[in-house]
Amino acid sequence: MRGKRHKASKRLMQRFIQTFGFREPYQVLVDAQILQDAKRFKIDLLGRIQKLLQAEIKPLITQCSMRHLYSAIPKDEDLITQAKEYERRRCGHHELDEPLTSFECICECVDPKGHNTNKFRYVVASQDRKLRAHLRQIPGVPLIYIHKSVVILEPMAAESQNFRETEEKAKFKAGIKGARNANAGQKRKREDEDSADEAVTGNVEHSPSDSRLQKTKKKQKGPKGPNPLSAKKSKKNAPPSATATPKLSRDRPPEAETSIGEDAESGKRKRRRKHKPKGDGGADTKTEEDQTVS
Repeated sequence: MRGKRHKASKRLMQRFIQTFGFREPYQVLVDAQILQDAKRFKIDLLGRIQKLLQAEIKPLITQCSMRHLYSAIPKDEDLITQAKEYERRRCGHHELDEPLTSFECICECVDPKGHNTNKFRYVVASQDRKLRAHLRQIPGVPLIYIHKSVVILEPMAAESQNFRETEEKAKFKAGIKGARNANAGQKRKREDEDSADEAVTGNVEHSPSDSRLQKTKKKQKGPKGPNPLSAKKSKKNAPPSATATPKLSRDRPPEAETSIGEDAESGKRKRRRKHKPKGDGGADTKTEEDQTVS
């Protein structure tokens, strides 16, 4: 049950954040009566409020509430010491002979100029029913009280709910109006561009069907071929040219190279015979092979 109550309180504070601009840590303005009731019920008021809101809080107390604690009968020194640790909200009523009531003091702190707004975004924790009934008429005031040792956050009041709905409708209308204005601006821009194009081209008239075809014409999509930069190039085996001549080695004479090249297929080494003319006496002549043998 307590977990559900805490979740509902967190959702409620999210609405106050979105509509009225509340932010953490929440400023919780307490009065003297709720501190006395928390002491009587023996509960940790600040710890309970922090768990209820699911966020960090900053407790505040007015000067009038502190004077009420000092003038209480019987006087509780422990409660006064605890209240001194809270941040003091200077209400400006300390110069008066008697402190103002919680209703008068806190109403003036929440709405100092009477504009029906929670200027400083206070979360009010009070046991004064009259004060809570008055603050319900001001949009955006979360109210906390103690009922039978249970710390309760009141639901959003009717004034706050109506203000929230009005703000939501205004935002919705502003969004629609902004979208319409944006479309109108684009349409006007297109018309200006068309008129400028006509002025440049010499006011050439085009049929609306031609312009539609130009707008609707798209590049036809099809299967894409391989990337020529990433594809591997094909290696073609070029036939040996007939005019290519074998290189001559440095160690062998050109005649030996030619003989070796001609008889490469047979695998045998052959020599050519050189005959002398008959007039030189063919009987005494010898072939180059006989000379080499002798």
